[in-house]
Amino acid sequence: MKDKSFLMIPGPTPVPESVLLAMAQHPIGHRSSEFSAILEETYADLKWLFQTKNDVFIYTSSGTGAMEAALSNLINEGDKVLSLVIGNFGNRWAKIATSLGADVEKIEVCAGQAIDADVLKQRLDADTDKEIKIVTLTHNETSTGVTNPLKELIAIIKEHGAVSVVDGVTSIGAIECKMDEWGIDVLISGSQKGFMIPPGLAFLAASEKAFKLHEQCKHPSFYFDWSAYRKSVRANSTPYTPAVNLIVALNEALKTMKKDGLDNILKRHARHAKALRAAIKAIGLQLMVEDDSIASNAITSVYPPAGITVPDIRSTLKKDFDIVVANGQNDLKDKIFRMGTLGFVCDRDILAAVGSLEAALYKLGYKFQLGAGVKAAIENLV
Repeated sequence: MKDKSFLMIPGPTPVPESVLLAMAQHPIGHRSSEFSAILEETYADLKWLFQTKNDVFIYTSSGTGAMEAALSNLINEGDKVLSLVIGNFGNRWAKIATSLGADVEKIEVCAGQAIDADVLKQRLDADTDKEIKIVTLTHNETSTGVTNPLKELIAIIKEHGAVSVVDGVTSIGAIECKMDEWGIDVLISGSQKGFMIPPGLAFLAASEKAFKLHEQCKHPSFYFDWSAYRKSVRANSTPYTPAVNLIVALNEALKTMKKDGLDNILKRHARHAKALRAAIKAIGLQLMVEDDSIASNAITSVYPPAGITVPDIRSTLKKDFDIVVANGQNDLKDKIFRMGTLGFVCDRDILAAVGSLEAALYKLGYKFQLGAGVKAAIENLV
């Protein structure tokens, strides 16, 4: 049915009508007093969402742009970087650091697992000369549906003295992440996730400790330069022409989020993920992340049943029900499918998705107790 498509992927995520209407307004001048007032409010609300007193920069880019902005403002050639890798996006940190001339070491685990805090502590304790300047890590790994024990890992990094650089792309606005309280040095995110607006904006906040390292960077990025952005933020402006209408949309989305309350938003994400996981188990499918303590509240990865392919499940959901779920990435392509519970998602959406998944599997010949998934979802939602 036309105009009924529902995105249940890690991003882009569904967008509220009020946000779409705000974005559809005629553009205003990016150097106007009107836009400056919008920026002032938006910058303040981003601090609220990041739970920080640090300035939060807005880049016109994807989340990967913010990743490059983080490292290109910190790294000098030959710097030692430790990358904690639990999937595709953790590995992206390592690739970016390598491209900037860093000496990159990895602590890498199998897909579906989180970083072991004891392993990290052992490695950093062994770095007695403090050669490791930066530790990169992913809070919530979109490619697998694993959430790292970030608070615990950050405490270990902080004790060592390295600068922590965290990918919060699918955690900010969905999973508890307290930048200042936990001592995160650099935290980045992207607009098409928990922020409930389309792709095109990325965000970065940096601590004073990180800024001191930035001041030692010999060749910082021109477009992503932290110093230029901090100067502009404090003037309620931007260094270069921004995506004006996306920022207007962001302003509206953040107002909605503040009205809902961050605690309520986080509880909603946790409840939806729990209901979806319960439904998947009731249907008889295997979850990629079986340990509830590290399972994501933003994205759930599922193995297909024997004899039924991921492409068949995805195409049936799209063709018959206009529901889009994501494939696996890289080595996990066609081995798992990923269902998002991120952003502008309500109880009705969970029930519709679970019911549609049951119908798709039934049509494809999978034998299970019809209605078991919907029943389990209801029991965890009501």
